[in-house]
Amino acid sequence: MNENLPPCPKCSCEYTYAMNALVVCPECGHEWVPAEGGAQDEQSTGERVVKDAVGNVLTDGDTVTVTKALKVKGSPSGIKAGTKVRNIRLIDGVDGHDIDCKIDGFGAMQLKSSVVKKA
Repeated sequence: MNENLPPCPKCSCEYTYAMNALVVCPECGHEWVPAEGGAQDEQSTGERVVKDAVGNVLTDGDTVTVTKALKVKGSPSGIKAGTKVRNIRLIDGVDGHDIDCKIDGFGAMQLKSSVVKKA
């Protein structure tokens, strides 16, 4: 066994193992590439890095564009692709919703960073 493998970034389990190019956690099932800087950078700097659908890093106050049409509960029409959203705020949301914003005609809501592109 290789004792140089990092602990799991999700549950901190020490019993990780290598499978091809990935490192796998037997307790929570999380898989990651050990050379990837995402989890290590987040732990070392203490900040969470949020990227849009293209891979650009998002920050508070950015303007983003919705990349695909979104259905909105309780509204007959959803948010159209190409809608600009100004002054976003990054949050630790529920179920992957990590952007808090206000959209004209809809009000305050949360979006996933995977459906927006930095403008």
